[in-house]
Amino acid sequence: MRKLTLVFMLLVGGAAAAQTPAKQTTQLGQAWLGYFNQTRFSDKWGLWMDLHLRTKEEVVSGLSVGIVRTGLTYYLADNTKLTAAYAFVNFFPADNHRNISQPEHRPWQQIQWHTKYSRLRTMQWLRFEQRFRRKILNDDALAEGYNFNYRLRYNLLFSYPFSKQGFAPRTWSGVVSSEVFLNFGKEITYNYFDQNRFFAGFAYQLNSHDNRQPLPQHPYGAGFLFPQPRLARQG
Repeated sequence: MRKLTLVFMLLVGGAAAAQTPAKQTTQLGQAWLGYFNQTRFSDKWGLWMDLHLRTKEEVVSGLSVGIVRTGLTYYLADNTKLTAAYAFVNFFPADNHRNISQPEHRPWQQIQWHTKYSRLRTMQWLRFEQRFRRKILNDDALAEGYNFNYRLRYNLLFSYPFSKQGFAPRTWSGVVSSEVFLNFGKEITYNYFDQNRFFAGFAYQLNSHDNRQPLPQHPYGAGFLFPQPRLARQG
């Protein structure tokens, strides 16, 4: 069994600085490209892979973040699986490190489960991340050591068919999902709540395996709100 998801997101909106007495808003836009692959190669085991590339605030004028995730999945049942994985994150040069990229090493563990009814499908995951972000010395050099914190993510997705045939080929369904991010650890003082990524839109079932989802996305948290269209393909 193999699942593929291709994602394109365009972010436009405003960002507010939450740690200042008077909030300031900045307009920005980003493009997010993503590739997801879940391959099941036996009754109990599978592989997880996803790749991401995000541009800077001007959408096409530079790169912001690159992410590579890979992991091993164990199937407790057909609808429940555990994943242990590693992510390498590269933060391209930015305001506080103008001439050098900042790497992050991010081991993570996850439980994911699916529920299917005749008129409703749900997908949930709970992900636990350990984030090791390299310290910055100045615009041209990295410092020794890493900043560290934990992050917990909970994602809940609902899919509801508009057709009386249910999730049949060549039919439409509505999709709503929300993912909450929480930070914790000794280095986290104020921003325990990281963000909430909210998705709402429609999915078109091409056949019994593939669907496309144009989804506007509104991640909210730490003082920002972005609308994002999202296109996904699963097979």
